[in-house]
Amino acid sequence: MKLLFKRMILTAGLGMLLPLSAYADMPGRHPAYLHALSDLRAARWMLEHRPGDAAVSGQEDVAIDEIDHAIGEIKRASYDDGKDLRDHPAVDMPMDGPGRLHKAGELLAKVHSDIDREEDDPESREMKHRALMHVDEAAHAVEHAIHDVRDGR
Repeated sequence: MKLLFKRMILTAGLGMLLPLSAYADMPGRHPAYLHALSDLRAARWMLEHRPGDAAVSGQEDVAIDEIDHAIGEIKRASYDDGKDLRDHPAVDMPMDGPGRLHKAGELLAKVHSDIDREEDDPESREMKHRALMHVDEAAHAVEHAIHDVRDGR
């Protein structure tokens, strides 16, 4: 009788936990934010790792600062799903100045698209707007850097 009772308890417990296991690999409430963080880090890396380790334009440093601010805002606005936010895929970076700047600009445009989605949480909405502002400022700085390189400044 005790064995039957234990089996019933175990079966009931497993029956209750089984549906929860379906959520284990689902992305958090804001998977686009996690993609945006990865792209922001890649863009930052491209701007920071310059050929010859020399800035081609002072605008690169402005873009890096704005990206850092955007990363902070997105981290605060996103739902922590337990994944390592510092983990990002390897970056296939063009080594010349204009190529890496164009790639950084493309990544920032993608980030803007990823985080510019409807947000129902008023507190997160404000952080999202601040993050978008920083992403846009970084994109403008990258565009200025591209023009500086093209004009030979």
